[in-house]
Formats: sequence, structure tokens, C-alpha cells
Amino acid sequence: MLKSYEELRKIDVSKWVQDRDGADYLNWAKVVDLLHENGAKTVYFEPIVNPNTGSSLFMTDQIFTDAKGNTNRVYETAVKVVIDDLEFIQRGPVTNGANPVKDNSMTQQRLWNCQTRLFVKGVAIRTGLGFDLWLDDELKNEKDSWEDDLNKHDIFKIKERVQELYTKVHKTGLSTKEIAEKLHKSEDEVKAIFSYFDTLSNFERELSNIDTGSGQK
Repeated sequence: MLKSYEELRKIDVSKWVQDRDGADYLNWAKVVDLLHENGAKTVYFEPIVNPNTGSSLFMTDQIFTDAKGNTNRVYETAVKVVIDDLEFIQRGPVTNGANPVKDNSMTQQRLWNCQTRLFVKGVAIRTGLGFDLWLDDELKNEKDSWEDDLNKHDIFKIKERVQELYTKVHKTGLSTKEIAEKLHKSEDEVKAIFSYFDTLSNFERELSNIDTGSGQK
């Protein structure tokens, strides 16, 4: 009998994690092995076939085109997973690491990689085996998404970063005049750039205070 969710979650799978296309992957065969070692009698997965195409690739009818002209139809795939009397379907997008696969880079290998990843993810969600690996991944994605939200960016954090970089360069022995010359600017121009942060911050505040509901210009 398969061990409980709590017991399986305690298994450290990090030693079997590998990097593939910039993302962490836990080998599907090792997951099968670990499930058997921890009580499972039957473990397997198989791709779900798209009845419209006869393949295991699902896609939207709508074609999306990015700024570089690459097309993408939002590709997905799904697998059926069986662990003893537990049976479920896990579905997800076909990705290349963290990036969606475009028309010009779709391969059978990437489709298979996605299917094995879906198997590992489905097992983690329902049995606890390797769940912390996915938890860390989701928290990282949430953090990256938060950092990409422009409303949460602080202009003075950018100023601080630039000032730290300037100080680092200055500590190498270069004078303010020499730094300016290497930047092809005058010393006054360099000083003015740092003042832009304050100017832009004030401009943002003034813009946000404009009353646009009065109808006056």
C-alpha cells in the first residue's frame, strides 16, 4: 500500500533534480521507482490522444503572433496517470523551460518532456512526492510576476542601484571627471542624470494629482 501524503512529502528528491532549459526537472523514471519503493504496485502514465488530430498535442484555433513575427497557437498536452487504484488526468501547456513553445520550435522531444513533467507534477500534487520542488517553483514564479508589476517598482530603488554602481566604479580609482569622459559626457551631465530620478518622481506625483473628472482643460 502506498505511503501517506505526509510520508511521501518528507522524501528528499533534490538529489535527483536536474536542470533542463533553465528549469528544475525531476526524472519521471525515478518518480516511478520511488513510488514502487514506497508501496505502490502499479505505476504508469500515458499521453491523452487528441481525437481531432490523432496526436497527443492540443492547440487553440486562434494563432497568436509575437513582436518578432513568431506564431504560437497555445499548445497543450495531457497525460493519464495511474497509481494503483488512483487514476487522474494532468493537463498543461507545452513549454521550453519557463517559455511557451512556438510554432518554429515545436518538436516531439519537447512534447514528451512536457508530458513527463506533467506526470511528475500530477504525482506531487496528489501523493506529496516531490511537492516541495513544485512549491518552490510556484513561489519563484509568483515573485517574478510581482517584480514585473510596474506599479510595484520604486524609482528610487533604481537610483540607489545606479548610485551603488557609480560608487563601485569610482572606488577603482577613477575620478568623477574620468568617469564622465568614459561615458562621453560632462561632469554636469552626469550630475543631471541623477537629478532626473527626483524630477521624474515629482512628475509622476503631479500627474497622479491631476483631476480628470472636472472636464476642464
